[in-house]
Amino acid sequence: MKSLIVYCSSHGTTEKVVGILSENLAGEVTSIDLKKEKSNLNLNDYDAVIIGGSIHAGMIQRRIKKFLQTYHDELLEKELGLFLVCMREGELAVEQFNHAYPQDLRKNSAALGLFGGEFLVSKMNFFERQVVKKVDGITTDQSKIDLEAIKEFASRFNHLKIFA
Repeated sequence: MKSLIVYCSSHGTTEKVVGILSENLAGEVTSIDLKKEKSNLNLNDYDAVIIGGSIHAGMIQRRIKKFLQTYHDELLEKELGLFLVCMREGELAVEQFNHAYPQDLRKNSAALGLFGGEFLVSKMNFFERQVVKKVDGITTDQSKIDLEAIKEFASRFNHLKIFA
């Protein structure tokens, strides 16, 4: 079966997560970073679609929002997975996830994932570094990627009927 992972990576963390996820998914996997590639997709070419992004200043990337709006109705007809890369944990992470993805898409998803995140201060611009320092007190690179959550997400996806 063929899966498409659509994501947006600002500093490389989401791209790293997509690489790990791809290695754990069954079948053929194509991944597209909306920040790098501007192509019109034909979702009919794929059996399943996974969408992921990261949180910056409390919001998911604009390109992910636009993708969700553009393909909304088609996504409701697909085997769907949604994930979020963020440094927040617990209820705040769930709140950010729910704010990032429309309720009907969340309900239609076979797998939902919160994969942790990273502060890559070394890759941030001056403004981003100042915000992260002021809001979170972070001045050096930090990683909290949740490998188990990624593997669990892939396992749920791999057990779908289309992959059996």
